[in-house]
Amino acid sequence: MPLGMLPATFSYSQALEAGLSEWHLYRLRDQGLIEPVGRGLYRRHDAEMADIDLIEVAHRAPPATLCLTTALARHDLTDEIPSRIDVALPRGRHRPTTSALVAWHLFDPATFEIGRTELPLDPDTSIGLYSPERSIIDAVRLRHREGPELAYAALRRWLRRRDASPSKLLTMARRFPKAERPLREALEILL
Repeated sequence: MPLGMLPATFSYSQALEAGLSEWHLYRLRDQGLIEPVGRGLYRRHDAEMADIDLIEVAHRAPPATLCLTTALARHDLTDEIPSRIDVALPRGRHRPTTSALVAWHLFDPATFEIGRTELPLDPDTSIGLYSPERSIIDAVRLRHREGPELAYAALRRWLRRRDASPSKLLTMARRFPKAERPLREALEILL
């Protein structure tokens, strides 16, 4: 059966390329061997547990990167439970439609990769995740939209960590002119 040759999450066209007919694909779905993740996207039933919403986002927009409240929550820098998934894309990229509740944020392509790491979701899929420092910088520079409490509470929490390096944070903040001055002032108050 060609189902075993497919990755844990696959698209309709990948299934057809692997030799599954449309009829066979729907039969596998009806038998519970695969489940729909989103329009034209499926996941094998035998795949390990994963966050289906993040899997869908990663497949629909490969450069997608978790940012702002979502990234701060992943780094345990906020107690807020995001009501939506905050995802950054380089400005000029298409924002795909997803079944997951996503807030798309368009960031400057020149700074998009700064502080970006990969978060593995399953053996075949990963999604971008901004580092704690980059997440704090973004919260500071977008505090007019996200609220200043989010940024400064995350900064206070980050400073309590053993691996917190204010100099590293300020070095990265120099690449973001709207964030450097308020971040420097906040650090002067908190340190």
